[in-house]
Amino acid sequence: MSADEALERTEKSEHRPSPIDVHVGSRVRLRRTLLGMSQEKLGEALGLTFQQVQKYERGVNRIGASRLFDLARVLDVPIGFFFDDMPDSMGGPGSGLRSRVPGFAEAQEGFEDDTLHKRETLELVRAYYRINEPAIRKRVFDLIKSLAPTE
Repeated sequence: MSADEALERTEKSEHRPSPIDVHVGSRVRLRRTLLGMSQEKLGEALGLTFQQVQKYERGVNRIGASRLFDLARVLDVPIGFFFDDMPDSMGGPGSGLRSRVPGFAEAQEGFEDDTLHKRETLELVRAYYRINEPAIRKRVFDLIKSLAPTE
């Protein structure tokens, strides 16, 4: 490969988001949406514009460690949340990454399908959190659990 071909390949790959950045961004979007928070509100909490939040969510801009820490704090999730449900091909549970990188994160059970990304799930979670009375919300939670088949 010539130097020109190598430079062209590097330039093309720089414009393509990393699959890991896309995954992390999609998890940011998922959590923000579950909380019913707009990109603008999240941006304000982080000192960013909503356009910057959009770029993070699409994976166009890589999220640095300190920004990931801030996102976890604002979205009220552990940092590992952003890496949950990552496919094996990107270093997910079956890839062996956790065994090669001590302390990366313990394997966590996650949804194997796209349940968290369905509109129905988002609407249900939003409606649930709109119930202001904690005792009623707990009773709704218990009702839903009782209706589901036992494992």
